[in-house]
Amino acid sequence: MQTLPLGHRFPMSKYELLKTRVSQEMGFIDLIESTPVSQGELALVHLPRYIEQVFAGTVPAQIQKAIGFPWSLGMVERARCSTGATIQAARQALMEGISANLAGGTHHACADQGGGFCVFNDVAVATRVIQVEHHRVSSKPFRVAIIDLDVHQGNGSARIFAKDSTVFTLSLHGAKNFPFEKEKSDLDVELADGTQDEDYLGALAHSLDVLESRFEPNFVFYLAGADPYKGDRLGRLSLSVNGLRSRDESVFQWARERGLPLAFVMAGGYGHDMQETAQIQMNTFALGYASWLLWQRQDAL
Repeated sequence: MQTLPLGHRFPMSKYELLKTRVSQEMGFIDLIESTPVSQGELALVHLPRYIEQVFAGTVPAQIQKAIGFPWSLGMVERARCSTGATIQAARQALMEGISANLAGGTHHACADQGGGFCVFNDVAVATRVIQVEHHRVSSKPFRVAIIDLDVHQGNGSARIFAKDSTVFTLSLHGAKNFPFEKEKSDLDVELADGTQDEDYLGALAHSLDVLESRFEPNFVFYLAGADPYKGDRLGRLSLSVNGLRSRDESVFQWARERGLPLAFVMAGGYGHDMQETAQIQMNTFALGYASWLLWQRQDAL
């Protein structure tokens, strides 16, 4: 299992905390510095004009405001590295079954602009890259499921893939949370403020059944947001730490039992106590690693 760091968005400290803890507590996992995404790879999803604006620092003020932080060379490099890390995680998952990016999940970015602390849509770009690479060796469609369990709807991903039958977007999110104007995913599950473990996990189980009934993926991207946690500043749901563990286990098991390679990314997490956010994401990594071990044992049989 490979974990690919780099790529930060608000609040920055959680990525530093997570990288430090993974390094110290899971030294058996390889941490590989990502290769920044190229402009050509970005252009598989984003409009050339927007890419040029980001690289040149000429993003219109209204779009920069929607992104949520000021332009800088560091912003560009972080966005490129985060997207590159998700691409690398996807390639590694295709070889080993499961892999991850220590950041990523910038699902509010659309083709023509960023938003909600997201400059480029890393999962969308990685989806297109692995589809292109697959098409070089096979004429069969390469079908990707995006399971987005950030507390905020993945509106950018929904809009990008709205007319694409090779990508299935599933989003479980707060009904009254950002973005306040939702896009239409292939499957949207809107949750009431205060939703707790039992109702959330039931909705997830049903959603995975619906996904399987409507779509046959070759690959899964999992956005494992920590922000459904009851202690999150921006979440408005009420999942416990154990509930989030069960959520992660459900997704990893679902993909593993179907032999589907899976790359996961961190997405949102804005705890009052950032140590709690880091712990939730450490739990995701530990469960991901356990799932990878089971994947390896299956291959050995």
